[in-house]
Amino acid sequence: MAHAAARLEDREDSKDFAKLLEESLGNQDNFAGSVVNGTVVAVTDDFALVDVGLKSEGRVPLQEFSRPGEDPEIKAGDTVEVFVERMENRDGETVLSREKARREEAWVELEKAHEKEERVTGVIFGRVKGGFTVDLGGAVAFLPGSQVDIRPVRDVSPLMDTPQPFHILKMDRARGNIVVSRRAVLEESREEARSDLMDNLAEGQVLQGVVKNITDYGAFVDLGGVDGLLHVTDISWKRVNHPSESLQIGQTIDVQVIRFNEENQRISLGMKQLEKDPWENIDQRFAVGAVLKGRITNIADYGAFVELEDGIEGLVHVSEMSWTKKNVHPGKIVSTSEEVEVMVLEVDEEKRRISLGLKQTQPNPWEKIAETRKEGEVFEGEVRNVTEFGLFIALDDEIDGMVHLSDVSWDDESEEVLRDYKTGEKVKVKILEIDADKERVALGIKQLTDDPFEGAMDGVKKGAVVTCTVTEITSGGVEVSVNENVKGFIKKSELSRERSEQRPDRFAVGEKVDAKVISIDKKSRKIGVSIKAREVDEDKQAMKEFGSTESGASLGDILGAALEENQGDAAKKEEKAEEKPKKKATKKADDKDAE
Repeated sequence: MAHAAARLEDREDSKDFAKLLEESLGNQDNFAGSVVNGTVVAVTDDFALVDVGLKSEGRVPLQEFSRPGEDPEIKAGDTVEVFVERMENRDGETVLSREKARREEAWVELEKAHEKEERVTGVIFGRVKGGFTVDLGGAVAFLPGSQVDIRPVRDVSPLMDTPQPFHILKMDRARGNIVVSRRAVLEESREEARSDLMDNLAEGQVLQGVVKNITDYGAFVDLGGVDGLLHVTDISWKRVNHPSESLQIGQTIDVQVIRFNEENQRISLGMKQLEKDPWENIDQRFAVGAVLKGRITNIADYGAFVELEDGIEGLVHVSEMSWTKKNVHPGKIVSTSEEVEVMVLEVDEEKRRISLGLKQTQPNPWEKIAETRKEGEVFEGEVRNVTEFGLFIALDDEIDGMVHLSDVSWDDESEEVLRDYKTGEKVKVKILEIDADKERVALGIKQLTDDPFEGAMDGVKKGAVVTCTVTEITSGGVEVSVNENVKGFIKKSELSRERSEQRPDRFAVGEKVDAKVISIDKKSRKIGVSIKAREVDEDKQAMKEFGSTESGASLGDILGAALEENQGDAAKKEEKAEEKPKKKATKKADDKDAE
């Protein structure tokens, strides 16, 4: 009986223990997959042992108790929420997860924030295809690359492992997907900052901005919600060929608002305005005539720019680069970054221009030529170049003189005459003029001989009547020659005082005509003659000697009377000529009789 009673008591105790265990665990079928509170029993280097009241403790990796980039803060005795994945594994241990517990907890809070369109805090901790992973307090979200920033970000490293706000764009609890945006937060902040900035923006204001983009003509600077243009000419007082020489995208800089157009919201910025203007009192530092050293910064077709000091450049015009090298590109005389010695020719502080001379620091070979050579001197020089307008003859190693086309031959001024001369051959020339100021020496070849035109013009003067020989008939008049070497032309209107007789075709080549010289062109070596002018002069002379039409006599009467008088005078001259021998004979006879 006693043994039976004991067995009965043991069975009752077993029932009580089973009942207590069931009460403690509840329904074991629902216990796995739930979040429960547990107590940290011990902490090792890698794991935390957590007791959730089951047969055995579960091991949870320490990294699950901290956010990325942070150290875990947990110790024995702490109460933590964990997710029961399995009641026991093959080793008989309970499988727990702090991360899944946090995720379940976070999902509830994130859904509330998403419904209210509130910002959430997260940490970017990894890269995936097309974007990044973000820890939102236990829940992992996807951050697309386009949603990282307002503008493309080359390096996301500074944003990694740093808590920052995000907007939830989409949530799918069933699939466990969350998509967030950092850009949306920045745009909201940017719009707020833009509104405040535009309300308080004023010209002359100094702001801090970030270089957003760089172009050939300048850089766009983000001022915190609004962009301004920093033109390349306003980056520095010294020459900046391209903005990338001084700026980098993402660089933080101080700028001054130069202009602000409220209508189109355009903002012009400047950096150099924050520095002292190097052009102040420029004329006191760079006196005209001073010789300075500088560095070639840029070369153009029209000259070279020389940096005299930071922010101060002068221009050496191509005409001031060399005494002798004309029509040569500046790049063949100087090179970029070359150190040169220049002379200050002019300073214009208002226009911010300094004119410099390179050749002025070197001896002037033209002055030497003026001292060693004389006008009228004849010498033999080498033909350096043959052009369509003349010849260039070497005077020395540096300087050439020019024989103009018109000074090659007395008879021929066409380009054909230049074909007789070749580069490199020696030719005798005469110095006609030396002008050191204009850097020019005029030479001549035809001046080595006398001008045949001058001799042929003896007796040919303006107003004189000359006998011409017709050499050619043209539609506009008649070509003639005088004294064989002098060419002349009678215009159609000058062939006669009668319009009906102003016909070139009534003349024949070789015919002799008398005409009056009305013009002499020594340059073209031609004279203009007129038959009409000769006839008019003859009429005037006749009227002067024999009467006037005003007395009632006609021109025919006057000319007839003149003709009769001329004939009478001729007869009288003949009678006198006949009487002279008779008188001489009579006188001789009388003298003889007297003897």
